[in-house]
Amino acid sequence: MSVETRAKVGRDAEEPSAPPRGRGAAMAAVRSVGLLVALAALVVIALLSVWSGTRDIPFTSTWGVLWNPDGSQTSVIIHSYRIPRTVLGLLVGVALGLSGALMQALTRNPLADPGLLGVSLGASTGVVVAIAFLGIGSALGYVWFAFVGAAVASVVVFLLGSAGRKLATPDRLVVAGASVTAVLYAFNSAILLLNPRAFNQFRHWTVGALAGRRMDVVWVILPFVVAGLVLALLLAPSLNALAMGDQLGRALGVNVGRTRILGVIAVMLLCGAATAAAGPIGFVGLVVPHVARFLVGPDQRWVMAYSVLLAPILLVGSDVLGRVIGAPGEIQVGIVTAFVGAPLFLVLCRRRKLVML
Repeated sequence: MSVETRAKVGRDAEEPSAPPRGRGAAMAAVRSVGLLVALAALVVIALLSVWSGTRDIPFTSTWGVLWNPDGSQTSVIIHSYRIPRTVLGLLVGVALGLSGALMQALTRNPLADPGLLGVSLGASTGVVVAIAFLGIGSALGYVWFAFVGAAVASVVVFLLGSAGRKLATPDRLVVAGASVTAVLYAFNSAILLLNPRAFNQFRHWTVGALAGRRMDVVWVILPFVVAGLVLALLLAPSLNALAMGDQLGRALGVNVGRTRILGVIAVMLLCGAATAAAGPIGFVGLVVPHVARFLVGPDQRWVMAYSVLLAPILLVGSDVLGRVIGAPGEIQVGIVTAFVGAPLFLVLCRRRKLVML
């Protein structure tokens, strides 16, 4: 065997063969069709959310005043309560699903969720401070304090994770997040146990709910969700490279430190905005990325695209389910997502071995 032949064989052994061009195009087409199906399902779920509620309104009446508000009581219910609730559910779902996918990619941990970096507890601490020390009692007032608390917690976690001469690695970020979460949980518990009035207000927020929020809350969180969405999608190619390890990622031209900093900022924007608006809602950010990877594989570009659609389907669908099974009252969406998400996650664990990302 000549030297050229041996070199060619060595290169072929080192470089994985790319899938055939036709097969890759077919897979992309199937995934694109899946996105369209998910988008259609999301539209149906959103219409069901606008239609269903404690007051029984015929679908024809709902459809009519949806496009032609006439000032009637039905129109006020649809436009002042149900549409803001649905839009908020869509935004919160997008934020939770995308931040969950981003967290699992950043930490290469399949059990990571948006609260792993202390963002959720930071938001909760902001609400506790607003209620206990400043007497704020409105959902719009909570939003800013919750978002500031989430931002401060994220910065502290990143500073702790990058302390010393080493960069913030996934393991260091997880440990720092667990430490900050423990401290904030102890602080919140101490304040709430000593202040029964604050505890009574806080327990309504901490269950996670979309009810009672108006469009003013939607307008507050919208810029942060959009900014986090754009940043996360731009990071997808770099996260694909980092999935093979930091050293190989650097060899492929990825700035590891900058990618992690921007990733933490995106998680803070997305999870902070979602938690500030609706309270801590579990399982959405944990389960949805696994469902997306089960459908489309490990490519973060497709995982994030699917998470943007599947997460609001789960969240808004759970909100509708809570209104249906809890009639004439309703069950808060944070409770329903736990009951829906936990069995779904167990099914995924049984059908597909969860490995380190």
